[in-house]
Amino acid sequence: MHQITRGTGKPLLLIHGLGSSWRGWLPILDDLAAHRSVIAIDLPGHGATPAEPDSGTFAGLVGSVERYLVANDLVGIDVVGSSMGARIVLELARRGKVGAVVALDPGGFWRGWERAFFRTTIGLSVRLLRALRSRLPAISRSAAARAALLAQLSAKPTALSPELVCTELTGITDTPTFDALVRDLAGGPEQKGPAADPSQRIVIGWGRHDRLCLPRQASRAIEAFPSATLHWFDHSGHFPMWDMPRETTAVILQATA
Repeated sequence: MHQITRGTGKPLLLIHGLGSSWRGWLPILDDLAAHRSVIAIDLPGHGATPAEPDSGTFAGLVGSVERYLVANDLVGIDVVGSSMGARIVLELARRGKVGAVVALDPGGFWRGWERAFFRTTIGLSVRLLRALRSRLPAISRSAAARAALLAQLSAKPTALSPELVCTELTGITDTPTFDALVRDLAGGPEQKGPAADPSQRIVIGWGRHDRLCLPRQASRAIEAFPSATLHWFDHSGHFPMWDMPRETTAVILQATA
């Protein structure tokens, strides 16, 4: 599994979301690395990590990460996840494989029409991005285009760097397991809890302006993981590390201290 490491100190593992890579953490990576030894991975089928036979399913990705932890003597490491990665770290907490957990806007807590909303909106977005693939570097330089293309994911799309936007949007188009994962996530069971260790420190962060994993789902996440603390990012969309990087860094460092 491809990984990058930054900083020194107690290890901290970062797990990105669907269609992203380790680069999705760039807005907070250096600030975290000033305090911790940060390991950011590319999930199988994402970034520079090849897909495995079951990488088009949530269960397959969790299994890959669990094997990675064992192989690298990282069982019990503090973890941070975003979106699908946030659901992965919660599942690892349920299995008792990780230490302190920060889950930012986790998927897996949608019900009823919310499942179709997730599947349909993401499906439409990725089809548009694939049609624009060759033009994404130029498009990403336009503030108006960033506002249009990232309205569902960010509360402050015009403030994001063109480089980050281009990397994330091309990553979505280039992830070979993207469509399979959308189907699996939308149609699969709701995320189960609780954590294996009821004393485990878990913080679930949620953007109040999240238009993908809707804020109403946060209460379900807390019901599943009753030992967790809920932190609201008041001015953030689906990715707090993009919209509120300083606050996100502070929450992570405090939760994993």
